Amino acid sequence: MGILAASADERVRDVRFDDNTLSVDLMDGRTITVPLAWYPKLLDASAADRANWEVAGGGYGLHWPALDEDLSTEGLLRGAPAPA
Repeated sequence: MGILAASADERVRDVRFDDNTLSVDLMDGRTITVPLAWYPKLLDASAADRANWEVAGGGYGLHWPALDEDLSTEGLLRGAPAPA
């Protein structure tokens, strides 16, 4: 007997911030939450600049135009902080 698993859909649905974390909701219902300290540009940004994000890369990435910051869902799932 096999087990049917829902197909993973790692495209971005929504983005949220609190004082310490970045949370990215995926289309398949998962949420990735990572320390905001991993991304200094986002950590140091104003709430308005953080809120000004766009879906990029066919749905698999995020872009903050005012901050010149780009993240991918693949990197977030791997737990990859910004390069030092």
